[in-house]
Amino acid sequence: MPLGTNTKLYETPNHPYQGERIASEHSLVDRYGLANKEELWRAQSELRSYRREARDLLGQPQGDETVIRRSEEFLGRLKRVGILDEADELGDILGLEVEDVLERRLQTVVYRKGLANTTQQARQFISHGHIVIDGQRNRIPSYVVDVDEEDRIEFEENSPLADELHPERAEGQ
Repeated sequence: MPLGTNTKLYETPNHPYQGERIASEHSLVDRYGLANKEELWRAQSELRSYRREARDLLGQPQGDETVIRRSEEFLGRLKRVGILDEADELGDILGLEVEDVLERRLQTVVYRKGLANTTQQARQFISHGHIVIDGQRNRIPSYVVDVDEEDRIEFEENSPLADELHPERAEGQ
């Protein structure tokens, strides 16, 4: 990698001390069990890039073949990861919120599936290697889960948590 390249995957807020923004960020960090605000800023930057690409595509002449192909690929990618529904169109991307991006993280999906009692516990299970997707161990809580992968998330078979009587297992699981 050449020296001096920008490797930061997020932008920090322009004004560091805004009480309302800090409070909303803190509630999102708590609700989604993020390790720090950097993870939230990364999700916000990802959402900004989606919106930027949608605005770029909407600004192009709509009859052009390359624009139609790029739009279909972009919409297909967002529908595959579950950020958009099947009926959504290009204009719907501009109405997305950061929660839509955060809901697709492995950590949140594990919690929503009931494999963990809290989002923090889901993060711990993932980072300690107790969660597999289609038999493959994944230790990245921020991994974006495809819709078709969602049903194949489970406990690793050799994990102590695979035992349904394990005290840390979520109720009802």
